[in-house]
Amino acid sequence: MTTAETIAAERSVLAQTYAPLPVVLSEGSGVWVRDVEGREYLDALAGYSALNFGHSHPALLAAAEEQLHRLTLTSRAFHNDRLAGFATRLARLCGKERVLPMNTGAEAVETAIKVARKWAYTRRGVPDGRARIIVAEGNFHGRTTTIVGFSSDPAARAGFGPYDGGFDLVPFGDAAALEAAVTPTTTAVLLEPIQGEAGVLLPPRGYLAAVREICDRHGLLLLADEVQSGLGRTGHTFACEWEGVVPDVFILGKALGGGVLPVSAVVADHDILGVLGVGEHGSTFGGNPLACAVGEAVVELLEPGDVQDHVRRLEPVLEEGLSRLHALGILRHRVRGLWAGIDLDPRVASGRRLCEELQHHGVLAKDTHGATIRLAPPLVVTEEELVWLVERLEAALMVVRG
Repeated sequence: MTTAETIAAERSVLAQTYAPLPVVLSEGSGVWVRDVEGREYLDALAGYSALNFGHSHPALLAAAEEQLHRLTLTSRAFHNDRLAGFATRLARLCGKERVLPMNTGAEAVETAIKVARKWAYTRRGVPDGRARIIVAEGNFHGRTTTIVGFSSDPAARAGFGPYDGGFDLVPFGDAAALEAAVTPTTTAVLLEPIQGEAGVLLPPRGYLAAVREICDRHGLLLLADEVQSGLGRTGHTFACEWEGVVPDVFILGKALGGGVLPVSAVVADHDILGVLGVGEHGSTFGGNPLACAVGEAVVELLEPGDVQDHVRRLEPVLEEGLSRLHALGILRHRVRGLWAGIDLDPRVASGRRLCEELQHHGVLAKDTHGATIRLAPPLVVTEEELVWLVERLEAALMVVRG
């Protein structure tokens, strides 16, 4: 089918919960994708960081293909021969003792919330049903009813209540406000080290370290949602490493499945994950052999540190390139690793309008919150491809500003 025919077919049968760009993709390799009419684009979204290692990475496809011919699913009712190896390597990568495998990032966040509450009642002595978790304004942890219940985004939250409560919302980046929200029943702090959906918002220097110190002093768990920021995106395995912070709980997803299938996990030490007993949490697909094969291959790509080194080397290229474009209608930009948030002058263009023009220039990107776009190319992007991306952005800006 043509692009127009495919889009019309989707609209006739799908719930309209997305407004994608008018492009129909059919193939991908590395940082490049091709549409049904044969046009090529540089993918500057990378599946919201799920495709950190690019499209069709040979090591990930080989791991998936080999496992596809052996065993794909057992459920956790039985052991399988891939789960222990995957969990062992992932725990070692995180510097933790235990892994609880799930499927999607939102599931992993929900799991971490359950763990934190159970820990509050069994380890901290909080009265049953009264545990509270501090979260940040502008957060995006998923779209389940629990999670949108503590969102500050009306588009995500409105119309889906009633909500269960138990969360205290404080400004992102304000450690003093966070500490002021601590009560005797507070059990944890749940944060994205960098707020991706909000526009790649970086907290002030020292913020994460201050949150870690507050949690230590008050006996709270620090839950780090590294679903988008983790697994190499920022130039370290985890974004928390930029301040030398080790959370109590890592929440992982997206890139853990290599863009091949959904894989997520909650990773922590035994004294935390050990609060869950048999039958208290589970997942039919979590820890399935196919997911474990791909997830272990992802960990293997990250273990040497070459990917992270490559990202850190290219960060200045992206930073310097974007710095040169402010005269074309960029108000602000933020870069950490191969992740950028770009705030446009709304008088020049909306984020959606710029993404539409970028498509015409061979780049696929995503807007957020009106006048902001995000750039997150696969981490396998070369310096030459990154320079080309910035040049295409410059050309698109010149068109939209007229």
